[in-house]
Amino acid sequence: MLRFIVRRLLQAVVALFVLSILLFAWLRSLPGGVVSALLGERGTPESAARLREQLGLDDPIFVQYWRFIVKAVQGDFGISNGVYRGQPALDVFIQRFPATIELSFFALLIALTFAIPLGYAAARRRGGPLDTGSVVFSLVGVAVPVFFLAYVLKYVFAVQLGWLPPSGRQSVGIDATHITNMYVLDGVLTREWDAVWDALRHLVLPAIALSSIPFAVTFRITRAAVIDVMDEDYVRTARAKGLTSSVIRTRHIMRNALIPVVTIVGLQVGALLGGAILTEKVFAFQGIGQAFAIGFEQRDYPVLQVLIIMSAFIYIIVNLLVDIAYAVIDPRVRT
Repeated sequence: MLRFIVRRLLQAVVALFVLSILLFAWLRSLPGGVVSALLGERGTPESAARLREQLGLDDPIFVQYWRFIVKAVQGDFGISNGVYRGQPALDVFIQRFPATIELSFFALLIALTFAIPLGYAAARRRGGPLDTGSVVFSLVGVAVPVFFLAYVLKYVFAVQLGWLPPSGRQSVGIDATHITNMYVLDGVLTREWDAVWDALRHLVLPAIALSSIPFAVTFRITRAAVIDVMDEDYVRTARAKGLTSSVIRTRHIMRNALIPVVTIVGLQVGALLGGAILTEKVFAFQGIGQAFAIGFEQRDYPVLQVLIIMSAFIYIIVNLLVDIAYAVIDPRVRT
């Protein structure tokens, strides 16, 4: 197991190294560049040349890349010039990340709560109305863009019916104490139940919109895995031995069927982070997705750097944990 973990860690380091090269090259190839973004429309050729010299942009590219890596390791990604003007870019990530974690957690919770039981039930009733309807519903979930679903949910349930808030993370009139910047968790820790309820109401629509693709993918993987496992010899042997249906379902079917599901859940973290950009933009949800969108609009390159690097790092760590869980469930993976 230790060799397996070390091998995965080395692969993660290589992936981050390659990403840093691509990010470094991409940001310096964008129209206008860092100098134009910092100076704005009032910049002159003289001030641009002076700023390029101050930033070291006239140095050889390898020197610039080494300086970029050294500063990134130290947590210095520059100063934000758009999202939170004048603040360190890393602080933007630290302030915004808890909101995205909270939104992604509830979106994944919604997806798994419905996808796994429904996938199992559809597989048990293969070809029936439940199976057919569930497959069609999952196809719709994959086909409908996240931002379109977000706008529909917002228009129907917030604008037309007025059941839920249309935007933000918490109502202005709520006097809440923020410890972790995860509003639901903060309300639970401080026992401010009105803040918990208000934060949950603000989470419902964006979480449902963000959960659409993870739900559809997880449902289809669960259904296919359960169908495959149900046809295995050891399941038929278990039935022949007279084991109860609950034992067969938990020990033989679901335990083996969840192996590919665990893998796909880890991969969905990337989809959640990507979908959060559109979802948070629609609902004005103050997470890293909204910061990413603002950073692109205002050419806030320091913020874009830290958001891309840290999002990739989190994605790699989550998938490393999934690989370890996969190896624990199925020892064959270790070899």
